[in-house]
Amino acid sequence: MQKISGIVIALLLLGGAGFAQVPTSGNVFIGYSYNRANFAGDSINLNGWTGALEGKVAPFLGIVADISGQYGSGVSQHNVLFGPRVSASIGKIRPFAHVLIGVSHVSGGGCSFEVGFSGGSGCGDSDTSFADAIGGGVDYKLIKLIAWRFQGDLLQTRFFNDTQNDFRFSTGVVVHF
Repeated sequence: MQKISGIVIALLLLGGAGFAQVPTSGNVFIGYSYNRANFAGDSINLNGWTGALEGKVAPFLGIVADISGQYGSGVSQHNVLFGPRVSASIGKIRPFAHVLIGVSHVSGGGCSFEVGFSGGSGCGDSDTSFADAIGGGVDYKLIKLIAWRFQGDLLQTRFFNDTQNDFRFSTGVVVHF
């Protein structure tokens, strides 16, 4: 019985020590975002911003909140996504992968934009849909708490009863805390 108690206590202490080794409690990312979007069979380039907040729950696991907005050709798209991210630090780089789910909203500014939405009139149409992003990237450490991020995602949305599979690229500054 003493051996079992000793093993349980040792495992609890080692498990706690593993969580204590988390180098940061999270990070904030702010940067540029490019979305190669498909609407009604037409591809358009959307440029904008992105931001993410990651809280570490274990040394290799974090929970991410990701928001972004992209604009172009009279179309705007905004995404709010959440999910787990796995990562590992290897010297100055930290590769990561994530699966995010949430919502996305698209709207056309008026009748002047080039791309019409299938299922809509094309003039001021908007829609909100379920969205998911599967992707990853790498953070390159510049100085102690600052890194530069390169990230790519397959962003899938379902606007106007049609599925869009878009490529989203993001880059910018990461601040670890």
